[in-house]
Amino acid sequence: MPTTALSSVLRLLIPVVAATACWLIGAPMPEPLGADAPSTVFSAARADAVLGRLIGPQVPHPLSSPENAAVRDRVIAEFAALGIDAIVERSRGCRGSTRADVFSCGTVENLVAKVAPGDGPAVVLLAHYDSVPAGPGAADDLSGVAAILETIRVLQATGMKTKHPVIALITDGEEAGMLGAAAFLSNPEAKASVGAVVNVEGRGNQGVSQLFQTSGGDGPLVSLYARGAKTPSTSSLSNLIYKQLPNDTDLTLFIDAQLTSFNFGFIKNVAHYHTPLDRRENLSPATLQQHGDNLLAVAQGLMETDFAELAGDDAMYLSVAGLFVPRIPKACGPPLAAVALMLVLAAAFVSRSEPVSVGRRVLAGVTPMLVVAASVAGGWALHGLAARISGNADPSYASPTSFRAALSLGILAVAFVGSRLAGPRLMALSVWGFLSAVAAITAVLLPGLSPLFLFPVLVAAPVVFAQSRRSDAWSGTFGTIALAVAAMPTLVIWMSFARLVEPVQGLLLHPGFTVPVSIAALSVLPMLAGASWSRRACLLVASLTLVFAVGSACLTGLQPAYTPESPQRLNITAIDDHVTGRARWALDTTGTVPASLRSTASFSQTPERVWPVAVAPSFVADAGPLRFAAPTAMTSVTAAGAGRIVTLDLDASTAAHRWFVVVPSGSGLTRLEVDGQAYTPKPGSEATTFICWTRDCGGTRVLLHFDSTRVLNVYLATQRYELPADAAPLVAARPSSATPSQSGDSTIVFGRIALP
Repeated sequence: MPTTALSSVLRLLIPVVAATACWLIGAPMPEPLGADAPSTVFSAARADAVLGRLIGPQVPHPLSSPENAAVRDRVIAEFAALGIDAIVERSRGCRGSTRADVFSCGTVENLVAKVAPGDGPAVVLLAHYDSVPAGPGAADDLSGVAAILETIRVLQATGMKTKHPVIALITDGEEAGMLGAAAFLSNPEAKASVGAVVNVEGRGNQGVSQLFQTSGGDGPLVSLYARGAKTPSTSSLSNLIYKQLPNDTDLTLFIDAQLTSFNFGFIKNVAHYHTPLDRRENLSPATLQQHGDNLLAVAQGLMETDFAELAGDDAMYLSVAGLFVPRIPKACGPPLAAVALMLVLAAAFVSRSEPVSVGRRVLAGVTPMLVVAASVAGGWALHGLAARISGNADPSYASPTSFRAALSLGILAVAFVGSRLAGPRLMALSVWGFLSAVAAITAVLLPGLSPLFLFPVLVAAPVVFAQSRRSDAWSGTFGTIALAVAAMPTLVIWMSFARLVEPVQGLLLHPGFTVPVSIAALSVLPMLAGASWSRRACLLVASLTLVFAVGSACLTGLQPAYTPESPQRLNITAIDDHVTGRARWALDTTGTVPASLRSTASFSQTPERVWPVAVAPSFVADAGPLRFAAPTAMTSVTAAGAGRIVTLDLDASTAAHRWFVVVPSGSGLTRLEVDGQAYTPKPGSEATTFICWTRDCGGTRVLLHFDSTRVLNVYLATQRYELPADAAPLVAARPSSATPSQSGDSTIVFGRIALP
């Protein structure tokens, strides 16, 4: 084969093969170790055996339930088997939400175990043992408890060498709003005992265990992790993103308390998260192995480190293929990005230029932005097509492979067309100039994001500059090799990033796939531009690729959106509304109402909001007469200046898993108090809600401080994690491809009382 033809073939094959390889190796997992592994290493098999004993019959064990007490006792027994006493600390925990106008309280039973003695602040190993009402909580978070117990066993086997005390804190009530962590930190002595904390969490039951959150000044923390981790997975971007998400873990409270903190979690297979499928047999052994390896590495690192050495500045970092974690101080980002940009500009001046019109130069300059924009737009079009055929908003929920292929082929078609908008020299200068400019901008404005751009261009820019004076810089075998070397870091980093982002919300969040993959594709545009094929051939191949993309999207739409292995989330709720005097059924679901349920009851075609603190609208149907008495409270009033204090004593005779007190906006509420803990309402909110999460909530005293004496109404509601007997036909009609989640099926009774 002639050299030119060989070079063209390589320029077409290398990008596709390299991108595929980068996707496949993007998130390496360790080999899970068996029960016969040396005692000085973490073994997934041993941790899984502990998990089996902890989870027992694999039933939900929410806060304040008898099942949760049984799990608590089994955790205590596992600590005792290690020769450690786990002390039960029973207290009332309260916490105000940072995002909604909600104040939560509940009685929790934390477990505190002194693993190693010592003076001064301790290394705290943190996980929680309660589950949501809908699921048994194998991954979330008994896997974390099991990982801590196996880590402690390893530390004992290695001689427990430590400069600090070591404490295991197994909290209760995390799923109720981090109430256990709040109760622990409300004790000044307990808070002062913490030197550094490592939390292990689970969302899903597969995938890499990532260091996704740290406390501020994370440079030394990431270095400690990188030195000890066997297959590191982390990014300063994950820390940035997590701050913007409506999610919290127990560690949030420790970070808010300015304590040195590490947060590890896995997020793949979110279809099982907070559902009955969160079972032991569904937890990936490789995930559990990496989870434990991470916990052990950081625990040992902290035990051997003076805490004063962990003070430092923020860093810019990311892991590469599970091998190493390049990192630089945040302050170094802007100057390094400027150097990379100057190298690309210098390459433009010194390289041998072909005669090109101004219009073609401008077109080449905007090509990177056009490719990314066209890829994202194509993703929206393909998703819309699949959703229209499927009839579901998330058609790839159960079967993402075909839609991932559709998006990939769409991006490939865009890349083929984009590569013909300029020659290899102009394309290389345009791509690397664009990525260098973005690296510089993000280094200043979004330093957590910048490493994804900066680290690749720190490799590519010197390569582009070094080759720019050669006559074969952009063509032939040398040019192909040089452009491939320049492209590889971008391919590895951005394809790995796409693989890590997808599990967050699946391909429903398709820009989370198309943006990183299209940025990866930019790096190979110079190679494609140098291939000696006609524009007609290029358009033909791009058209065929696009046809296959559309076909894959159609295939996605024809497949079931939900399966028993990846079910639709669908809760059945019985609601007794004493305000309107109506009883109704409500379906809370992420999709459409299954036909089997519509044939059982006349559910509304559009969702409605059916009670005062509903998170989202529900599909509703009439449920006949009211079944249960409205919740009540004894009220009394005390004058307070121009306003008043209303005392509510919740009815102690009412059995419920949760109580709600909802004070509408505009009521003049200035403060809410429970058990001596005060909460100040957020201005501009729709309502202020107090939630009591435990079975001892009946009899709780709630003090409402108002700035006026006018008469107003408040809502009282109770929730039980069970359905009345007449719900049996609906439960039977729920298909196997649907499952309860979060709070699961429940009964809600609410009414309204007038405050004097």
